[in-house]
Amino acid sequence: MSQRLLMIEDDQRLAAMVATYLGQNDFDVHHSGTAAEGLQQLQQAEPPFNVVLLDLMLPDANGLDVCRQIRAFPAPLNTLPIVMLTAKGDPMDRVIGLEIGADDYVPKPFEPRELLARLRAVLRRQQGTPVPVSETQRTLRFGRLEIDLDARVIRVDDQEKPVTSYQFNLLAAMAERAGRVLSREQLMDAVKGEPLEAFDRSIDVHIGRLRAAIEDDPKQPKRIITVRGAGYVFAKAQDV
Repeated sequence: MSQRLLMIEDDQRLAAMVATYLGQNDFDVHHSGTAAEGLQQLQQAEPPFNVVLLDLMLPDANGLDVCRQIRAFPAPLNTLPIVMLTAKGDPMDRVIGLEIGADDYVPKPFEPRELLARLRAVLRRQQGTPVPVSETQRTLRFGRLEIDLDARVIRVDDQEKPVTSYQFNLLAAMAERAGRVLSREQLMDAVKGEPLEAFDRSIDVHIGRLRAAIEDDPKQPKRIITVRGAGYVFAKAQDV
């Protein structure tokens, strides 16, 4: 089945090239040249889109602001996978994108095959967590925190906490290994199966987003603990 993709990009030539290539690889590509048009398409689409390819620099808005708007939409739109395109080489642009809710980024210029691989990766993460669980334990509970692996929902005090698909998989991977110190490399491998790039701060960014969602005080976390020089540990005992 084709995956419906919305590309918000003002470069018509690039959009046409991407649409042709992805169209040959089981993607149904729709294009918007402005942020306003893209957001309208996104909300009115039927059937809904499966993924958004979002340019950082648009004529009527900054792609980071568009990403924030999408994450502020009601569910299920707010969990739609977002892959950002950026012409800038500064890694901080990528970090900021991840901080505000993007699932991945692809710097321009890019190889079409790399873009295809990254899109497929975020869609795999959206479709289900790779963390193995038993059939009788589909919900993980830690004090007031509940991780529903079937519904892919996180709750604290019975209130849902929206996170991206990547962040849900990351939390599930840590919760399944509660009490174990996990390095950034181990976390990347558990969630993506890809090696950590030397400059990549994505794990730290996503951990920060998770803390904002599930911790009472993200600045003094009790659930996801930093182990200096080693990585992170998900606390077994919580709210005690």
